[in-house]
Parts: sequence; C-alpha cells; structure tokens
Amino acid sequence: MKEAGALTAEIQSLIDEWEPKLTSLPEETISRPRNSQNRNIKQILGHLIDSSSNNIHRIVHLHYQTSPLIFPNYASMGNNDRWIAIQNYEQEEWTNMVPLWKYLLLHYCHLVRNIHDDKLDSEWIAGPGRNIPLREMVVDFNRHLRLHLDEITDLINSQTVIK
Repeated sequence: MKEAGALTAEIQSLIDEWEPKLTSLPEETISRPRNSQNRNIKQILGHLIDSSSNNIHRIVHLHYQTSPLIFPNYASMGNNDRWIAIQNYEQEEWTNMVPLWKYLLLHYCHLVRNIHDDKLDSEWIAGPGRNIPLREMVVDFNRHLRLHLDEITDLINSQTVIK
C-alpha cells in the first residue's frame, strides 16, 4: 500500500506527542470533564483502544475472507458506548490504558505496512448499503484518531480554564 509509510509515520508522530501528555494527566483531568457525547478522557481513550483493536481484526479478516466481509460494526447504533460501558474504562488503570493504546497503534502500523496490495479493494460491510474498501478504511483511521485526540485536547483545555 503506497500510503502506508505516510499513514504510519503520522500515527508514530501522534504516539510520540501524546504518550507523555496522557501519562502526565492527573486523575481529575482524565475522569471529570465530559465532552458532548458525555465521555471523559478515559472513555475516549478506551474508544480509541477499541477502534484500534477492531480495525486490526477487520484488516486481518479482509485478507482471507470473502469480500464483502460480514464483520460486526462495533460503532453503529450506539454500540461503541456499550463497549465503553461493558469494559468500564472509567475504572481501568490509566497506567495500563495508555501503554495498551500505544502498543495497539504500533501493531496496527505494522499491520498496515504489511497489507497485501491485492486486498485493498476488498470490502467490509459497515452497514446496510454501506461497503467500505480496505484502502478507504485504513486511510480514514488517522482522521478518526485525530478527531478523538482533538476531543481530549478540548477536555484538557476546559479543565485548564476552570482552574
């Protein structure tokens, strides 16, 4: 995949920037303020963990299963909130969550660099009438990651304003 180098370099850069930020946040900041989806920073990072994990599985399945792939869309119909609640990210140890987020992203990058070009047009059924090619799914992942890191930035800044 020709875009793999740029996509994974951006993710590595985000990890390098965000890991020290995340690990330095006090408990009050990661658990108290909430965004428009009523999520705190721990829950947002939990969602990013889930997203990385699910995308890893989709990429692997798209390499050997028939296209279009039937694979549950954990994010549709509010299911991502169920995932966050069931895993109870609010009670998860932050010192476990940040490394898990980092290492899932690193493995995701490894996997992206190893996608077979002949699989890039394989599709995942994301919903009724909505098939997403592997290439599009991988390219969009970084946008999704940045979106949620921006939400974390907003929550950090809102906490700074309060003090």
